[in-house]
Amino acid sequence: MRYALILILFFVIISKGYSQVSETEWPLFRGKADLSGKVESELPASPKLLWSIKTGVRTKSSPVISDGTVYFGNDKGTLIAVNTDSRVKWKYESGASLDAAPMVFGKKVIFGASDGILRAVDKVTGKLIWSYTTDNQIAGSANVWIAGNKSGIVIGSYDYFLHCVDPDTGKSLWKIETENYINGTPAILNGKIVFGGCDGMIRIVDPLKGKQKDTINIGVYIASSPALVSDLAYFGDYDGTKYCLNIKTKKIVWKIPGGDESGSILGIPAIGNNSVVIGSEDKYLYCYNSSDGKLLWKYRTNGKIIGSAVLTSTKVLFTGMDGFVYILGLANGKKLWSFNAGTPISSSPAVIKGKFFILTEDGRLLAFGENKI
Repeated sequence: MRYALILILFFVIISKGYSQVSETEWPLFRGKADLSGKVESELPASPKLLWSIKTGVRTKSSPVISDGTVYFGNDKGTLIAVNTDSRVKWKYESGASLDAAPMVFGKKVIFGASDGILRAVDKVTGKLIWSYTTDNQIAGSANVWIAGNKSGIVIGSYDYFLHCVDPDTGKSLWKIETENYINGTPAILNGKIVFGGCDGMIRIVDPLKGKQKDTINIGVYIASSPALVSDLAYFGDYDGTKYCLNIKTKKIVWKIPGGDESGSILGIPAIGNNSVVIGSEDKYLYCYNSSDGKLLWKYRTNGKIIGSAVLTSTKVLFTGMDGFVYILGLANGKKLWSFNAGTPISSSPAVIKGKFFILTEDGRLLAFGENKI
């Protein structure tokens, strides 16, 4: 009975955009299906490194968290499950590089790999449940939509298709063809799937029908993913331009050119409190007014910013290729705290109440919290 109630709550919440079930869950990349990177709980006032574990293998993946377990992959192709107290529970060897964060859905951990295969393993045992093969590599994370008693796992591939598969069986439900690679994670909100790709298009898909509803031609390679709030999509392109797009009217609300020395936008904007925060390869973290695109502040680091920030109501958490983890004040961009991990960080944080988790490129998982154990 208790499991049934939890399951009902899980599906009700997911139908509204796969919000976090509780403050102790971060089940997919960016925490929820709209990819907005906003959390309700506050970050620790004075974070301490609680523990770290070494895997010895380079990783660009980001961690996710479910039922007290952290899941992440590495370049060797190993999916690793670690208790939030640092004990390794199991490892699954896929044999192909895992570049993106996995996703936890129900009793499964679902993840794509460079061999083009989407796999689902049991979250408790790590045993393979099903696999689905695309025709080229998978570089982005999976996402999920639910409408009533129907659901689907969506993933982009370098085979030019957005794929949707049944979460129970791994069988194809539908696929949408594009004109180039799909590198990022599709965002989902209010019954719409929104994603970009190397063809320079933002595409809007009806998940129930498996049909493309609209396309907006941006004209520049989109390396990452949009973040969604209401009818607005926020994203950046490979030339460093940032956009706010109304996906209902198909009109660009505001557009900020990158400039001659701007770096590419490889991360996803974080949205909250009328602010949009996005990092760039030009080493700056930018904060804009979400309504009109006015620059509110920018913060200079010593390395490219490839990962995506997480916002609370007052703070910004992000990482950089300079090897630092940063917390800034959202109102003014002033540094409140930093930690030198000693190696580049290209992944994005996973945040639960009282803690956050970071993966470094040399394969270490770092756990931060209020009190050092």
